[in-house]
Amino acid sequence: MVKLRISSAELVARARGEIEEIETPDAIEMLGNPNLVVVDIRDIRERQRKGYIPGSIHCPRGMIEFWVDPESPYFKDVFGQADKSFLFHCESGWRSALTLRTLQEMGFQACHLKDGFSSWKAEGGPVAFSEMKSDK
Repeated sequence: MVKLRISSAELVARARGEIEEIETPDAIEMLGNPNLVVVDIRDIRERQRKGYIPGSIHCPRGMIEFWVDPESPYFKDVFGQADKSFLFHCESGWRSALTLRTLQEMGFQACHLKDGFSSWKAEGGPVAFSEMKSDK
């Protein structure tokens, strides 16, 4: 077995020390804010199987750096709205923590749902299963 210099858990812990994390009850309260964009970075199959936060947009984790960069040919206008706040999430908060650390390094300001969608559901946050919003 290959010995890694740093584990994925250590990477997440480092990222969490450098980014803004939002607790689930606070995120649930934020949901009605018209200036909030909730970004789901989970795999599309997770979204379909487990549901999603109503009004959230889906952005595959593998594309996020390109979608937020105005100089990228893959840039999405939703990420260029200076009057919006962005809340990213995954299932447990690990992928979104790593994503936020990268976006912060790029100069994109956002926060993430600390304990992810699983906590959102457990704490009674609204969940939708119908047709999803895609990137705009």
